Amino acid sequence: MKKTTGVLLIQLGTPDSPSVSDVRRYLSEFLNDPRVIDIPWLPRKLLVNGIIVPFRAPKSAKIYKELWDLSDNKSPLLTYTEKLVELVQQRFPDEDVHVEFAMRYQNPSLDDVLERMKKMNFDQLIIVPLFPQYASASTGSAIDKAMKIISKWWVIPEVKIVSQFWDHEGYIDSVVDRSKAFDLSSFDHILFSYHGLPERQVDKVYEGDDFCEDQPCETEVNQKNKFCYKATCFATTRLIASKLGLSENDYTVCFQSRLDKKWLMPFSDKVVEEQSKSGAKKLLVFSPAFVADCLETLIEIGEEYQEIFEEHGGEKVQLVPSSNDHPRFVDCMEDLIRKRL
Repeated sequence: MKKTTGVLLIQLGTPDSPSVSDVRRYLSEFLNDPRVIDIPWLPRKLLVNGIIVPFRAPKSAKIYKELWDLSDNKSPLLTYTEKLVELVQQRFPDEDVHVEFAMRYQNPSLDDVLERMKKMNFDQLIIVPLFPQYASASTGSAIDKAMKIISKWWVIPEVKIVSQFWDHEGYIDSVVDRSKAFDLSSFDHILFSYHGLPERQVDKVYEGDDFCEDQPCETEVNQKNKFCYKATCFATTRLIASKLGLSENDYTVCFQSRLDKKWLMPFSDKVVEEQSKSGAKKLLVFSPAFVADCLETLIEIGEEYQEIFEEHGGEKVQLVPSSNDHPRFVDCMEDLIRKRL
């Protein structure tokens, strides 16, 4: 009998609409995740439900309205993920492979999608969180939620999980190829801007008395730091820079979307400001942690950083589009799946 395989791609999530109520619901689910804000339950509830969500939801709703595609009432993240699933499914015309996707937060929910997949009675499940570099707040949370749901099934099939794919050549090539639309030599400096994380979350990767600062995370990936988000971000950058022929002086690795000063540094917005103050007129910005364009790339980098740059004398911040539905990224997904069939 032919083995049947269900593939589940997991993306972070998006509000159902840019309305304040939908944004509030999304932020509440997202920020109440103990892997995202890793403090005790009661302080987290008071902070998130009493302070962050009530004040942030109306402001975020305005930003989501700028981002939203009103023609099909979808966020870019949802549109690109749907397209990716369609293209990956097309790569398996003769195998009994069924590709689905779910959002870690909001819809389509992991609960609903996995319930549907359970009824399909697959021999095996392959779970691929769409985060190239492992972080507990993204990959870890997605895997945690999926496994909690699956663990309650009476029949649990064989489960295979992709925990990270930062060094996959298809993924790297998709980022490199996106940049070919621009003349790199015309830019004064290049930024590789990754989503930020609290330093304490990176330190939790290590056992005993080791911390991220004790490891050569900016220069190598080794047995101890192979799941350190900072180490794999720097390693991702080195792979991309090598293919583009960049020297270390040509670029800066930085981290965006911080909430306080105890997050990974340097901060992307501060680097943008420093570059403009030093006389740079044109910046090219990669965002390799995001495989699909979203609020953090299109708005935070494309608009907010542009304003910061202009305010201090710069002219143009050019965002390199994310992998999205690039053929080499589809190759990456196909290869990750085939190696586990």
